Parts: sequence; C-alpha cells; structure tokens
Amino acid sequence: MKLNTVAPKEGYTWIRQGIWLFKQNPLGFLMLVFMYVFAAQLAVIIPVIGVFAVLLLTPTLSVGFMTACRQAIQKERIRPTVYLVALQSGELIRKRILQLGLIYAALILLLSFVLSLLVDFEMLIPLLTSDTVITPEALRQIYLVLLFGAILYIPVAMLMWFSPVLVAWADMSVSQALFSSWLACWTNKAAFFFYLSIWSVVLIAIPLTIGMLFDALDFGQAASFLVAPISMAGLTLMHCSFYATWKACFTEDEVIL
Repeated sequence: MKLNTVAPKEGYTWIRQGIWLFKQNPLGFLMLVFMYVFAAQLAVIIPVIGVFAVLLLTPTLSVGFMTACRQAIQKERIRPTVYLVALQSGELIRKRILQLGLIYAALILLLSFVLSLLVDFEMLIPLLTSDTVITPEALRQIYLVLLFGAILYIPVAMLMWFSPVLVAWADMSVSQALFSSWLACWTNKAAFFFYLSIWSVVLIAIPLTIGMLFDALDFGQAASFLVAPISMAGLTLMHCSFYATWKACFTEDEVIL
C-alpha cells in the first residue's frame, strides 16, 4: 500500500469522479444511502443504545459502501447485504472493524462532552422541542454548535476517513490504519479542504438558501419537498466520491475483495 500526494485541484476531480461513479448504478447507491438514513432515524428512537449501535457499526457500513463502489465499477449488482461484507471477511477483520467502531463511538462521545462545555445546550433544547421563537442569543448558540462541532470533528474525520478500508482491504492493524488515515488526510489537506468546501456549499448553503427563499415567499412547507430530494442526491454523490479519495490517496498493491 503506497500513500500518494495529490494537487489541491484534485479535490474537484474527486467530486467529478464521484458523479461518474453514481451514474454507474444510481438506484443501487440511493438504496444504500436511504437504508442508512432510515436505520439511523430508527436508532435515535432507542435512547443511548440506538445511537451507540449506529456509531459502533459506522466503520462496517463504510466498508460496505466502498465495496459497493467497486461492484458498480465492475458492473456487478449492488445488494443491501453489501453492508455486512466487513463482518463476513474473517474473524480478524471483524474484530478490528468492531474495534474501530468502539474507538469512533468513544471519540464522538468525547467530542459531545467537550462541546457541552463550550455551548449552552440548555438554551437550545426548548427550541428543538417547541415552537419557541429563536432569539438572537439562541441563534448565536446554534452557530457556535456548528462551528465548534466542525472544528472538533476534523481530527476524528481524519482518523476515520480511510481506516475502515485500510483494515478491511489492506490488512492493517487498527493502530496502523488510524495513523495511515490521518497521514493521508494531512498530506493531502489542501485537496481535502477544496473538496469539503465544495460539498459544504452543495449540502448546506444551497438547501439553506432554498429554504430561506421559500420562507420569504411564504411557501415554507413546500421547501421540504424540494430540499429533501436534493439533499439525498447530494449525500449519495458525496458518498460515491469517498471512493475517489481512496483511489487518489492510496495505490493498492493487491485487490482484496
């Protein structure tokens, strides 16, 4: 396994490649993303355990989606069971991928704790559970949550971006995979900054702009019918582009299916 260094402009190329990959099997990829979103929403209903289960299985699901990307390129059929491929790859890989899940869950819980020290969540809870008018101070807290959350999540994302596939496809230990993932992201940080900036516009700025425009025209309820499919399509394209980041940052010595 060889680590590659890419130019900043590759961030845009990854997105184009993700779009190309999506076109190979749009229904299959949309099905996988819908399944994940649906399962995550169901898990939230179960206090604590549900959220922990989603975090624990996130690396497993990541390997499954990346495997689906390979299958699409090879013109193979994408099935829902592809999400289980990491757990079916032998005892050692199954153990390592679940260890990654435990680490990810612990990091997210730690991140949440630190975030609770920086932001006043007591002010935000009523806004999420009632129709209370948002005050300027509450709006400030919302922006702080988004800002601090994004900053705190960056190192977690760097550790977890490639580590599941490095464990499943490159037969790396958990510690090797985490370090290699962080090193790959840091080495190509300019390309990743460009890449994530574009996705921030597509997945956050555009839906917010559409929502505000419809609200201004007094068509707020109709906005969801337009924003939801746009967001789902954008989320699916972004997941497809993850495979492009993998192929650009690493050269595989041997393909392990």
